[in-house]
Amino acid sequence: MHSLDWVVVAAYIVWIVVDGLRRSKGTDKVEGYFLANRSLPWWAVGLSVMATQMSAVTLVGTTGQAYATGLRFIQFYFGLPLAMIILSMTVVPFFHRAKVYTAYEYLERRFDVRTRSLASFLFLMGRAFSLGVTLAAPAVVISAILGWQLPVTVFVICVPMILYTSIGGVQAVAWTDVKQMFIIVAGMAAAVVILVMGIPHDVGFGQAMHLAGATGRLKAIDFHFDVRERYTFWSGMIGGLFLMLSYFGCDQSQVQRYLTAKSIDEARHSLLMSAFVKIPLQLLILTTGVLVFVFYLFQTPPMLFNRTYDAQVKAGPHAAEYASLERDFDAALAARKEAAEANNRDAFLATDSQVRDIRGRAAAIVKDTTGDQRYTDVNYVFPTFITTRMPIGLVGLMIAAIFAAAMSASAGELNALATATIIDFYRRHFVKDATDTHYLKVSKLATMFWGLFACIVAMYAANQGSLIEVVNRYGSFFYGSLLGVFILAILTKRATAAGAFWGLISGMVVVFVVAQTTPIEFLWHNLIGAVVVVVVGMTISLAVPPKASLP
Repeated sequence: MHSLDWVVVAAYIVWIVVDGLRRSKGTDKVEGYFLANRSLPWWAVGLSVMATQMSAVTLVGTTGQAYATGLRFIQFYFGLPLAMIILSMTVVPFFHRAKVYTAYEYLERRFDVRTRSLASFLFLMGRAFSLGVTLAAPAVVISAILGWQLPVTVFVICVPMILYTSIGGVQAVAWTDVKQMFIIVAGMAAAVVILVMGIPHDVGFGQAMHLAGATGRLKAIDFHFDVRERYTFWSGMIGGLFLMLSYFGCDQSQVQRYLTAKSIDEARHSLLMSAFVKIPLQLLILTTGVLVFVFYLFQTPPMLFNRTYDAQVKAGPHAAEYASLERDFDAALAARKEAAEANNRDAFLATDSQVRDIRGRAAAIVKDTTGDQRYTDVNYVFPTFITTRMPIGLVGLMIAAIFAAAMSASAGELNALATATIIDFYRRHFVKDATDTHYLKVSKLATMFWGLFACIVAMYAANQGSLIEVVNRYGSFFYGSLLGVFILAILTKRATAAGAFWGLISGMVVVFVVAQTTPIEFLWHNLIGAVVVVVVGMTISLAVPPKASLP
């Protein structure tokens, strides 16, 4: 990167840290540190809710996903608007009136302490692993830019992020999120302009998009019902609905956001903002990924975007074969470009198939040479475009957006992890009557612990495929079962503590078995987990007297 780009990155990060800390008032008390004294306006909470999702995973993983498969991923969010409406009418007023710090506090009031502790523990495990993936995304970017090893980049990102989160509290995190959203949208808009300008004038935007459509990348909706298909209208509307209900209704990182709002109405407005804005924003990011594909029809892309092992492969036993593939790749690119410019659909599809085949064989050589069977290319697509094709200054803006997105989303999640650790475990089971000063000190230690834990996960997450899919696979393992126990708690008066506890365990076991032994895609795991918890929980509740206990 040019020195000007580094200046932009450094200036933006300093601005975020300084301004965030300047706004962190009233964090000397537990309620101020964890809930901003329930004083934030709805629009700031709404932007913070979206920013927690709009991590670097979204910018890196979603664009790479769209480059490879197109707009189909948008179906993942089809259940979001309905979920937000349901939650704004049910969970939001419920938690606000309960005056809780964590969603899981209510489970003890309704059932017992073991149900609360188990639910909170599941949140801690699921969110900590997902946070590792969130951190892996900017590590991928910096690795691609500087040629650093992944552990080094993870360390460079984690240290300032952990320190900032420990000091700032949720109020600083929320106001940082507000600025982050504007920078991300500005950066993505700039990327779209550069991509469109890269299309030759004699080809035209319409013809270029027609070529993308020929490959299926503009097919956004699939009405075919098949639980083995990852993204369809039905998986988004049903499985996605249950995932969104779980994420925004049971995940502390989201519940904690709308608990910071001034009132129930303002908390509702913050969720409804996501209901109306999230899908268009996600469509912008996916369209950017498709435009990267279109851009590289007329500009020369690398054979593999992930160049981590280039030197090792070129010095390995398959070096001659790899060099031959590069020559074949250049020839296939030239043929594809010629077919694209001539708008010859059949020739274009044939040559595009050749390009994909060569890339597949090249990736196989990398895996065979290095032994890294988790090697993936998709997460390096957008970072490569940013660092090699965007103008000086805008490169710095985009890197700043990705870096800040990771820090901001991670800061919010770390704050939620610390909140659940201290409120649901430390204060509940170990030190029950200490001062706020004591709890704040321990909270900062908990923040550091979870930050280091997530950093370790991040070192293994970058090569597990599309990062946006990895993080949602992690979440889908836990979320459905958590939603099920909250359905028992809030909507069913006859549910008992024994039913809730064993229903939650049953849901987790069934989801694990389904994930390991069937081809059912992960979005449906949320529905399965919720249904199993409710059915098993109600069966036990009706069969076992309320005062009886199970071993």
